[in-house]
Amino acid sequence: MADARRQLRSGTVVLGGMGLLAAALTACSSDPDRRCVDRGSYTAGKGYRVVTDKNCTATKSTVNADYYYGGKKRSGWVKGGSFSESGGGSGGSSSDGHSVHRGGFGSGHGSSGG
Repeated sequence: MADARRQLRSGTVVLGGMGLLAAALTACSSDPDRRCVDRGSYTAGKGYRVVTDKNCTATKSTVNADYYYGGKKRSGWVKGGSFSESGGGSGGSSSDGHSVHRGGFGSGHGSSGG
């Protein structure tokens, strides 16, 4: 009887530990930091001004907003990231700090070969 109770307790500990592990993994998702920024607010010293997410999801917005990934946030501004979710690839940054969009597979731009 004592052995059965001991096994039950150890099983509970294992299941509880698995729940904690699942919660920790969910909290540490692989998605990079994503912030909604005003594309027209760029300054060399500060980067882009962070605005509310509503500006990036609404069909009409008072600012030219887009999601900015990564970077360091400081006093309502963020810099050192990218407008590309992967942080690289076909998107880049021009000399004035604004993003450059290029076509690519699935971009809907360009022509198909034949």
